[in-house]
Amino acid sequence: MAHAYTPGLKVTERMKIIKKRILPLKGEVVVKKGDKLSADTVVARTELPGIVEPLNVANILGVPPQDVPDTMLRHIGDQVEQGEEIAVSRSFFGLFKSVVKAKIRGKIENISSVTGQVLLRGAPIPIEVKAYLNGIVTEIFPEEGVEVTSWGSFVQGIFGIGPETHGPIKIVSSSNEEVLTEKEINSSGKGCVIVGGSLVTAGGLRKAIEVGAVGIVVGGFDDQDLRDFLGYDLGVAITGSENKGITLVVTEGFGKIMMAAKTFELLKAHEGQEASLNGATQIRAGVIRPEVVIPKMEDVSRRDIEHEMENVGLTVGSPVRVIRQPYFGRLGKVTHLPPELKVLESESKARVLEVEFPDGQKAVIPRANVEMLEK
Repeated sequence: MAHAYTPGLKVTERMKIIKKRILPLKGEVVVKKGDKLSADTVVARTELPGIVEPLNVANILGVPPQDVPDTMLRHIGDQVEQGEEIAVSRSFFGLFKSVVKAKIRGKIENISSVTGQVLLRGAPIPIEVKAYLNGIVTEIFPEEGVEVTSWGSFVQGIFGIGPETHGPIKIVSSSNEEVLTEKEINSSGKGCVIVGGSLVTAGGLRKAIEVGAVGIVVGGFDDQDLRDFLGYDLGVAITGSENKGITLVVTEGFGKIMMAAKTFELLKAHEGQEASLNGATQIRAGVIRPEVVIPKMEDVSRRDIEHEMENVGLTVGSPVRVIRQPYFGRLGKVTHLPPELKVLESESKARVLEVEFPDGQKAVIPRANVEMLEK
């Protein structure tokens, strides 16, 4: 077998980056094809239906459900304010009065003479989709969203938490082996994407949030610190929706793992430039990786032959990362790709490869246990 394709992490100085920015339901696109956008530019907006607040008017007033429509002071489609009387009943010749007040501000959506319930629909929830990165609108999807395209540098991580954000890159670790602690972080990191080395400590993460940093990119993170930080065990959940005040992108794995030299040098070369990052991660089917994008405002219509070359996959010399124990997180290069199946310790058969690590150690590993670091 000449080569095998193994999906892996992209770390590249230059590529065409295309992002589809789509609304969760149909709405309005507010930009045009060819518009130049910044990361904060709103490209589309819509409104989600408001929450529904049920009121059991029949029980509150003590009347049969079929009498509820006759008690209503407001009708279907009417706007009501929180605390406003919407239904009333009188007894003993009008001497006693029972009322129902709206619990929320909204619109009366339904009045049921079968259940005796009235449904209030709260105010619509506005939703805006932003460009996420500096780029150009290259396609419009009517009522849905847009496609934003930019040339730029791209770093894909192995794990992350936190939503989309952006800010200038700030290198605070002197090397890719250095541990990032609270001592290295100060107020100059406000609004920045802080880049560390092999690990960020729990104290360093808290200090970054305290000074107002928008993100951290680092080689490794302790899994116990992650549980303590989130307050729960992630399991196989999809990340990216955490609202902790910062976005974290881990490039190598859990524990103290030196950031790949290529990744560190790429980020260092772009210190001070605007970067967009997203911590969203999914490790199940339909893999989603966290990312750091450093856009460059160039002509996106221009072809780039190098970019268009197809990745032929895993070959001898390919840089890889091991994603299973006992070599989890280690980087190396492929030195041999035997074509025949090998019997593993589990007694199952699989294709394997030989990897040489930077210290000269070699190991035979199932091909499914590595991912390629795309150049």
